Amino acid sequence: MNKENKTPLIRFKGFSDDWEQRKLGEVCERVTRKNKNGEFDLPLTIASQYGLIDQRDFFNKVVAAKDMSNYYLLKKGEFAYNKSYSNGFDYGSIKRLNSYEQGCLSTLYICFRIFSDDVVSDYLECFFDTLKWYDDVAQICAEGARNHGLLNVDTQGFFDEISIILPKSKDEQSKIAKYLNNLDNLITLHQRKCESLKKVKKSMLQKMFPKNGESVPEIRFAGFTDDWEQRKLGEVCERVTRKNKNGEFDLPLTIASQYGLIDQRDFFNKVVAAKDMSNYYLLKKGEFAYNKSYSNGFDYGSIKRLNSYEQGCLSTLYICFRIFSDDVVSDYLECFFDTLKWYDDVAQICAEGARNHGLLNVDTQGFFDEISIILPKSKDEQSKIAKYLNNLDNLITLHQRKVEKLKNIKKSMLQKMFV
Repeated sequence: MNKENKTPLIRFKGFSDDWEQRKLGEVCERVTRKNKNGEFDLPLTIASQYGLIDQRDFFNKVVAAKDMSNYYLLKKGEFAYNKSYSNGFDYGSIKRLNSYEQGCLSTLYICFRIFSDDVVSDYLECFFDTLKWYDDVAQICAEGARNHGLLNVDTQGFFDEISIILPKSKDEQSKIAKYLNNLDNLITLHQRKCESLKKVKKSMLQKMFPKNGESVPEIRFAGFTDDWEQRKLGEVCERVTRKNKNGEFDLPLTIASQYGLIDQRDFFNKVVAAKDMSNYYLLKKGEFAYNKSYSNGFDYGSIKRLNSYEQGCLSTLYICFRIFSDDVVSDYLECFFDTLKWYDDVAQICAEGARNHGLLNVDTQGFFDEISIILPKSKDEQSKIAKYLNNLDNLITLHQRKVEKLKNIKKSMLQKMFV
């Protein structure tokens, strides 16, 4: 630690002492306690985003050996280092066991606990989140050695060479930890609210639209009693084949199943479209496009409406269309496509087993002739359904943005509140 750099950029009032640097082995000791006779059966893993967690909750299965008697037995408040690298965590993660009284960990992990009275456990947990110890790990890794995704880290070197930086005052340590833990709690609160709202929306997309073979939904707004009607897509929509003549517009779009029609640069962080987009379709705001690419949870692709831009360019691999019928509210049709109730029809018009580079082989004319949409006869009812579901979407987006904002604040504070 440089002499001129012994205090953080942001600090709580009342503290002015220089911080100190200690080797991990000066304040922590290794834990090699074994799960004798396999008496405990909770198999743990470290997820960089979630910490020490039951393998069944993370993988939806147990990946540990059936006999865990040779595994380490970690107790609540103790730490473990996972040498596996993952996205954003090139040198792995160190996490504390918080959620269970004890659990079993593979001997591939380095486990340890604090023995020094100079270190507040909550503070040390936060310090490891800064990843400021990565430079030290890089020095003790066997050069270029990664075995099945694991870093080759010398265990003794881990304790001898990893440095931790901390305030001398335990009160200051506690204040830092409390502030960061409060941020974590707020992030978790908004994440849970977001997940809860997503579940509500998923349920409503099932219950506010009739099931196959039925003509009324399970849940309905008061005042509406008429049977719903079924129409073929081609009866209410027409294909859009308008070209981006002379390449006059340069906004390359893609469909992301979770985000809708979005600028390729925002989704891929680059342009994947051809340099010359004069032969691309030119889609205008309020028009729809079908992406025949399948993705996780979207086996038959996605249909999305262009909402965020006045116009944009799409590959001719997409099927683009717009509403021409006065019987259909555009907001309603957008919500209908989110139900994925049209998947059964798409399955019927796909060439059997035909997927070309991830694209479904969907007959374009069949898309308009065979895809059915089901809708209330009343446009007022259509609008009420769309408004309700759009309000849910707005709440979900609100909490997602709050989560991202809080994560950015935490990331900044992890840099500025530590030397």
